[in-house]
Amino acid sequence: MATKWTAFPHDSADYAYDAAALKKNWARLHAGDAEPLPSDAKVLAAWALFHAGEFQKATEAGLKAGGAGVTVANKAQAIYANYLEKSEKAKLALFMEVAERAEAQIGTDPKNANAYYLMAYALGRYSQGISIAKALAQGLGSKVKSALETAIKLAPKHADAHIALGAFHAEVIDKVGSLLGRTQGASKDAGLSMFKTALKLNPTSAIAMVEYANGLVMLEGDKKMKEATKLYEDAAAVTPLDAMERLDVEMAKAELED
Repeated sequence: MATKWTAFPHDSADYAYDAAALKKNWARLHAGDAEPLPSDAKVLAAWALFHAGEFQKATEAGLKAGGAGVTVANKAQAIYANYLEKSEKAKLALFMEVAERAEAQIGTDPKNANAYYLMAYALGRYSQGISIAKALAQGLGSKVKSALETAIKLAPKHADAHIALGAFHAEVIDKVGSLLGRTQGASKDAGLSMFKTALKLNPTSAIAMVEYANGLVMLEGDKKMKEATKLYEDAAAVTPLDAMERLDVEMAKAELED
């Protein structure tokens, strides 16, 4: 982590939380990942860095804190890699590092829903980077699906795991077709159901709207373009509460401009 990461490109003053404000807003900020409020002040401080868009500092602080801090580190690194890392090679390496750390975390804390979720998230994004077909051939698809299902079993209200599982079904069917998709356990109905559940669990989530829109187009084609556009518009209109949400909202705006 010696290289300097790209800075969060927006004003982060709106997303600066002290410990008291973070605790007060915790339920809303973590409606997506269902992460419990940490008792360790160092872990809470790492989360404050994450919410403010200080992704590199959050990763370093989380790893230093250890324990539940590993979750902050993994989320900060994964979100940074997904949105801000410009080099494709570096991005893939960052995702793989998160996946390996999360897998080790599962070994020491097998009931940690976010360890499974972040391993799946990192492997899913890595798979998109190398091509879904190639990832499926390497057996990454079943690993992602199984980890997300475990995350949901451990934390049924984990909206982000539902989004990611919906995206898994949509991506696989989009890339290899529904017949071959079945061999990977992918189905259109399951995918659409996951997106709907995610939005029920976290109705103001811009990323849930964006991924649902993407999934609709992948699974239903142009006939759902109007519905997808409405979801992008709703996502673009969300008032973000932290840096990650701001990146999600900006992505929705970019989709509308395309």
